[in-house]
Amino acid sequence: MRTITAGAALLAALAVPSPALARPSVPLPPDQIMIIDVVNANGSGCPLGTTAVAVSPDNTAFTITYSEYTAMVGPEAGALDFRKNCQLALDIKVPSGFTFAIASADYRGFAKLAAGATALEAANYYFQGNSQTVRLKHHFRGPMDSDWQKTDTVGIASLSFLPCGERRYLNINTELRVSGGWSDTSTKTSIISMDSTDAAINTIYRVAWKRCR
Repeated sequence: MRTITAGAALLAALAVPSPALARPSVPLPPDQIMIIDVVNANGSGCPLGTTAVAVSPDNTAFTITYSEYTAMVGPEAGALDFRKNCQLALDIKVPSGFTFAIASADYRGFAKLAAGATALEAANYYFQGNSQTVRLKHHFRGPMDSDWQKTDTVGIASLSFLPCGERRYLNINTELRVSGGWSDTSTKTSIISMDSTDAAINTIYRVAWKRCR
């Protein structure tokens, strides 16, 4: 288990009633310490040892870094390489008197798609014991040979916070998928990667805090 300690925290987007909460987006006091345990990292896009989590010093975001998260089709690809996924389970120790929700997430990577090829990035977020949220999807179409960035945003009115006093794992599921479409996959390789050109793409999740009554 990998443990990260910082004066910060997390967020999630799931319908969980929270009647004991005050207005959203209050700052977390700088002397509060949050601990994040990466309980589990499963999937073809995040083999053991290829992900890392860090928390921002201002308690408003955390970053997940991937080093081997690439989907591909074509002569260089294996039969299952067209889809990669990663499911992270994070155990967040919330400072006493506070709770949190995911307000937005920035995804970055690189895509090289032949004409006729398409790709997909998708994600959802949910607390342990609750139903998964609707997956948020972003589509790409070839020809393309460039970095990409997409943002999932949850409006303040739609934010769903972890009930005060409860402790549940936050699950983050992501997926990359590429299709050759009408491109010639016998000679042309198409890829999409959640990975920058220096092999360290940062996926940034922004946190909204609430003070419990």
